[in-house]
Amino acid sequence: MSDSAHPRINAGAYDRPFSGVGIEYFPLGVKPGRSGLTLHESGYQPENANWNFPSVFSPFWRLYYNSQPGHCVLFGERMIELTPDHLMLIPDHALFHCLGQQPVPTFWVAFSFTGKLHHDVSLPVLLSPRNTEMCLIEDLKGLIEADTAWEPTDAIYRNSLALLHVVLARPELRWQPPIPESLARITPYIEEHLTESLPNPLLAKQAGMSVTGFERAFKRFFGTTAAQYVSEMRVREAGRRLLQTSESIDGIADATGFPNRAYFSRVFKKITGEAPAAFRRSHRASLV
Repeated sequence: MSDSAHPRINAGAYDRPFSGVGIEYFPLGVKPGRSGLTLHESGYQPENANWNFPSVFSPFWRLYYNSQPGHCVLFGERMIELTPDHLMLIPDHALFHCLGQQPVPTFWVAFSFTGKLHHDVSLPVLLSPRNTEMCLIEDLKGLIEADTAWEPTDAIYRNSLALLHVVLARPELRWQPPIPESLARITPYIEEHLTESLPNPLLAKQAGMSVTGFERAFKRFFGTTAAQYVSEMRVREAGRRLLQTSESIDGIADATGFPNRAYFSRVFKKITGEAPAAFRRSHRASLV
């Protein structure tokens, strides 16, 4: 099935894990199984010519495989091409840009995972595909193309989970120790209270920890400070609003917890590399 054979539009996947052109399973927020995995979407487009998605910064993981070159991912100043020579694994809350207009085959899985990669693991993670993984990917491509109703099937679900289990078990991946439950409940709290003041004493109280202990533990498990994490979450929501709504920049600053437009613009540019107005002008057209 070619892209033109169905009317759905590739809307990317910013705050939601559903691109609009994949097979959808569980939404964000569903409690993971014993493995820590929750499958959101599996997708395959044999001729994907719409892969320009700026400043993606989302709360779910992605696994990509392109059997032909032509699409790239920009991480900071690093431009990494998607090629048949590697699988690309991108964890949650990683800022990147998708670039590509050539019609090339694209396979992806969007999922949530409770594990956290070690802070010194370079992103995106590039893995040479092994025979088991390639067999599962080829099977999934066939299953997805045959699913003309775009309905989730048990076969796609089980094969997708099998692929994820195999990839995440790779010895090249280094993992942090499990995040304590006291810290694990802080990230959804932050996302639910972005418009409010979120100082460390308040977050430490939510975690049931001393301020010093909270700051030390947060840095250890998340690789950044709580203040930086809050700023990144606010910028992610602001980016979504800039691209998907007609709200004023002042209104977006207020709705995402920034005290004023000037401070919002400084933080937004520091994290994304562009001022909010320039970001909206240069990228909004790519989503139309």
